[in-house]
Amino acid sequence: MIRRRITVLGSTGSVGCSTLDLMAEAEKGGAEFQVEALTGGANIPVLIEQARRWRPRVAVTADPNRLAELRDGLAGTGVEVAAGDAAVVEAATRPADWVMASIVGSAGLRSAWAAAGTGATLALANKESLVCCGPALIARVAQAGGRLIPVDSEHSAIFQVFPAGQPEQVARLVLTASGGPFRRASLDEMARVTPEQAVAHPNWSMGAKISVDSATMANKGLEMIEAAYLFDQPADKIDVVVHPESIIHSLVEMVDGSTLAQLGPPDMKTPIACALAWPERVAWDAPRLDLAQLGKLTFEAPDETRFPALFLARQALRAGGEAPAVFNAANEVAALAFLGRRLAFLNIAAVVAETLERATSAGAAGEAGQGCEAALAVDAKTRRIAEAVVQSLAEAA
Repeated sequence: MIRRRITVLGSTGSVGCSTLDLMAEAEKGGAEFQVEALTGGANIPVLIEQARRWRPRVAVTADPNRLAELRDGLAGTGVEVAAGDAAVVEAATRPADWVMASIVGSAGLRSAWAAAGTGATLALANKESLVCCGPALIARVAQAGGRLIPVDSEHSAIFQVFPAGQPEQVARLVLTASGGPFRRASLDEMARVTPEQAVAHPNWSMGAKISVDSATMANKGLEMIEAAYLFDQPADKIDVVVHPESIIHSLVEMVDGSTLAQLGPPDMKTPIACALAWPERVAWDAPRLDLAQLGKLTFEAPDETRFPALFLARQALRAGGEAPAVFNAANEVAALAFLGRRLAFLNIAAVVAETLERATSAGAAGEAGQGCEAALAVDAKTRRIAEAVVQSLAEAA
């Protein structure tokens, strides 16, 4: 029987809400959960609803201006309330068996780093933590006696079939990509893309920034970097294939020619469920795979001319040091500028490329930082450079 003391960092986001939904389903089958902490952002009504349902020891909003609203909503429940970034980090250090780290963007780095030092199982849905300080984060989890389980569908797929402790048996990792909403679009069509079009993903329901990353394929570039750190593989042993149906979530090719894959309908609850129960499995009302109804699965090579983020990410991975963190920060600045209608869609990659060049020449891509604060310093420096690049492109438009 599954018994866990749980903390959910980013409980009001899509991954956090799915995690709590799965816990509710698992309880029907006999699983037992005690919630230590829930943290959210500005969506106070949802955080209040979650806290009233799960009765955590503490509920935290990252927005200090919303503390009174949260306190009023939980009056009489016995749930402790807190607000601010420091309170989110403190919640991450509280005693728990299992921590979901699903705060989006660099905002989630400090709390994921804090949770990594507790000895808990860290279910990681925050890409930035791995991209910016992956080797140090993985070492921190191991030193504390914990375990890191990836929640991205691609890395979860690899995790489930990877030969544990034997990376030398692996010939190649193949990450699958849906191709996003512009898989068949021409460069002329992509030049006119709007934020509304970019966030309309054909297969997955995700937040706006992550959806833009999928549309540019920057998400797959970030996932290549993550996979290199998670599974101790060099850049030239990690490939990407476009698989529009999103049924095969990634593949591991072994040195003997065997290729192992994990399949399932596109639903983020599946990798969350894997992380929640590992090494057991938890039953839930999962969508079932009907291969006969699907009929066929298709694959194609990614077009790095239309999606240059893949090339840029691989370039950053090969450069090493702080270059992956530079790639991540520049991409986040550019994606948010696009969503704010300050930047054209095709210029997202242009900002990343120019920022990588400027940051490298400024010495920002030297030796990798050894921890969270060093990574955040690189992130802050890179964002200033990227904002200047965005501004120059806006002025030239």
